[in-house]
Amino acid sequence: MGTTVAATDETNLNKATFAGGCFWCMVAAFDNLPGVVEVIAGYTGGHTQNPSYEEVSAGGTGHAEAIQVFYDPTKTGYSQLLEAFWHNVDPTATDRQFCDVGPEYRAEIFYHDEEQHRLAEQFYPAEEYHQHYYRKNPVRYQYYHYTCGRAQRLKELWGDSALEPQE
Repeated sequence: MGTTVAATDETNLNKATFAGGCFWCMVAAFDNLPGVVEVIAGYTGGHTQNPSYEEVSAGGTGHAEAIQVFYDPTKTGYSQLLEAFWHNVDPTATDRQFCDVGPEYRAEIFYHDEEQHRLAEQFYPAEEYHQHYYRKNPVRYQYYHYTCGRAQRLKELWGDSALEPQE
């Protein structure tokens, strides 16, 4: 079920894991940041091994939709990734982000020490059709992104520093 990503095999890359609501939107926000080599949509923080989208979105697995970001630490730092994270979530919301409601859409930051690294390994890539959805289905993605209110709320929260997905 997983996605094969060559970038994850490179030993000189660092990994960051974020949950911020819809993983389509989070991939789009991080995908073209300087130093980011790969962004994988998936599921983390739950109790079911290798869950499907249907299981996670039904709310029974405890997972959140999330992304893992593989980045070159010589080109960007974790603090820049955190800035991108904060500018793509509504930090005032609990168990929801924008029009997506439920604990699977919670916003969380997973940082990596030994224990957290072990937990972060329980990250399951989403099905292939979710990977880089904003590129594969740009019209549907834009419709979702704007009709959901995500773009407007980010602009309201962060003003001109709100990050828009770039091609």
